[in-house]
Amino acid sequence: MGKPQYKIFLGDYLNPLNDKTCQWVRQGALVAKLNAQNEYIWCFIGKEKEALAKYGQKNSLEVCEFPGGVISPGFYDTHFHWVQDDVRTMPKENLLVWLSKYTWPHEAKYKDKKFSKLKATKFSKKLLSVGTLGGACYASIHGHSVDHALKEFVGDYTIGNVLMTMNSPSYLNQSPKQAISLVKTRSEKYGKNYALTPRFAPTTHPHVMKEGSRLAKKNKNFIQTHLSETPREIEYVLGLYKELPGFEKVKSYTEIYKKCGLLSSKTIMGHGIHLSREELKMLSKSKTAVAHCPTSNAPVKELGLGSGLFDFKKAERAGVRWSLASDIGGGPFLSMLDVMRSFYKQNQKKKIKEATYIKAYFRATEAGAELLGLSKKRGNFQKNKMASFIILEKPGIKKEDMAEDVLKKIIHRGAREELSKKVLQTYYNGESVYQKT
Repeated sequence: MGKPQYKIFLGDYLNPLNDKTCQWVRQGALVAKLNAQNEYIWCFIGKEKEALAKYGQKNSLEVCEFPGGVISPGFYDTHFHWVQDDVRTMPKENLLVWLSKYTWPHEAKYKDKKFSKLKATKFSKKLLSVGTLGGACYASIHGHSVDHALKEFVGDYTIGNVLMTMNSPSYLNQSPKQAISLVKTRSEKYGKNYALTPRFAPTTHPHVMKEGSRLAKKNKNFIQTHLSETPREIEYVLGLYKELPGFEKVKSYTEIYKKCGLLSSKTIMGHGIHLSREELKMLSKSKTAVAHCPTSNAPVKELGLGSGLFDFKKAERAGVRWSLASDIGGGPFLSMLDVMRSFYKQNQKKKIKEATYIKAYFRATEAGAELLGLSKKRGNFQKNKMASFIILEKPGIKKEDMAEDVLKKIIHRGAREELSKKVLQTYYNGESVYQKT
């Protein structure tokens, strides 16, 4: 028996449209139709009564109801390290110490292919359990850590092996030749699902970044790395690069990446907290995006690295594209609900009223899909987009509640650990791929 031609999903739903607008529909309906490419595509978004009248008598039909849940688009996490899942709650004195003491020794374990494959299988299930259906992801230096992730992860991902050719521990170091060879084979094989991934400027030779950039642009890959996460990091990077030929006169961290050809419309920079006006102009002009990681950058007492808060208003004034991300293992939890809560709370403490729950939700869904070049087919509920979505646990809702109220009740209530348990089901391409037990 083949797949049904139509699927009707009934329930209350949230639909993020922009930073200020999110539809909240009670007794709603989303109807998906199977196309010639074997994809379930939305053909109706609206109310239950109208959907059943129009599609309820179709011969090839399946109807699914979610009375105890809220239907939502899946989340897009635009900056995270899947190989750091086991170190996300380790003590974080500061970024560079945390990397050398915990992160790098753990990533070295991924040299073992069996270990890597097993971890990818388990991590894939974790992603689905928190409703993440796409993202930009960092693997280890080992090429098979990219292969395993792309094979196992369900959804739309761009993934790259980190490049570490200088100033790196001996057990986690590549020669420039090895690094470029890995980039060449994976960039050709995976296209848009591969990301050129210098870990950050201090660990990657400039000529490796330049050659990697050439290959990435040739093969239509993404580019991702870290930028201006902490003042100490910036000082270290500039001190290092001013000693290198051709970089003696660089004035900023961003300029280093520009000289290496990394800025582009398919580039996602993690963090970007401490940026000058000139750097923001460089990012805007090149259409380079920023992945903002509030849980990772949060104060140490909140299990973050204490790096500071990304000034999204300043970035928006400069015309810089951005979305939200978990940055595990710098971030302590994989759930984008936790990321949204942290974004809201940190900005509200600074009395930044534009940081609403609706804005956080949009930046974790549609905005993330846009950074990944997916927004024509993913990110929210619109006709002709793929029927991929999640079911969130429904809170107590009043008749007069608007979208902001509903999101507050979903995101704000409960301990942080409980947020990762609020996803009841995850659907990809019209099929259930996770169900909470």
